[in-house]
Amino acid sequence: MHNGAIMASELGHLVDRGSEYPLVRLTALRDAEAARTLRTALLDVLAEQPEAVLVDVGQLPLPAPETAAVLRELRDETADWPGAHLILCDARGGEAWPGVGWPTWPSVPEATTALGKPDLDHRFTLELEPALGAARRARELITEACARWDRPDLAGPACIVVTELVNNVVVHARTPMVVLVATHGSGLSVAVRDRSTSVPTFSGSPVPPTSYGGRGMLLIDSVADRWGTLRLDDGKTVWALLSADGNEAHETSMRNAVRG
Repeated sequence: MHNGAIMASELGHLVDRGSEYPLVRLTALRDAEAARTLRTALLDVLAEQPEAVLVDVGQLPLPAPETAAVLRELRDETADWPGAHLILCDARGGEAWPGVGWPTWPSVPEATTALGKPDLDHRFTLELEPALGAARRARELITEACARWDRPDLAGPACIVVTELVNNVVVHARTPMVVLVATHGSGLSVAVRDRSTSVPTFSGSPVPPTSYGGRGMLLIDSVADRWGTLRLDDGKTVWALLSADGNEAHETSMRNAVRG
């Protein structure tokens, strides 16, 4: 029984969100346009931050240069992304995909067994409209998550991050958004996905408060270990990774931060 959507395409891929881990099955990749569609599909699944994304490439005839190129590009593009990464499934092994860089398992069941059960209690999502009070609701989610996961020291910096990300959407993007928070070792990630392709600017120097990103991205940079933007065809996800080890270095920035 599937509780997620399965979408078929004439371009030869299926996306199954009803499995334990999202599963993308590739059956054909006929041209460059199909490769671009594949990239869009994979980024869309990655942006939801599951623990892993399985990509079954076993039915693709070799060589498949378009597919390999897309997978290599995604590897480079998501190198710092704290969300899920791809796992290839192919009985022919990793040598069938030289230079791609993703781990490869012989089959989907074997990859699923190796991963174990996904820990759904360690990732939360919240859908919000770009309206007054959105940042407050996002902070409530962060506070609850940090308390449940026994990460009280990360609640402050994570609330700063989510406030600035949500307020950027409310003021600039003005689209519905999804807030994602998940554990990563002793730390956690905070991300906000919206439907605007405009990307916040950041130069590391003072910027006008009305610019997209403005002072908010400076604040995020001061409290996060790293942050970035995952560009999607229908919008973007801006994310930040925070670790418990970095908290002491960020205390001054937190004291001076003003929550929106």
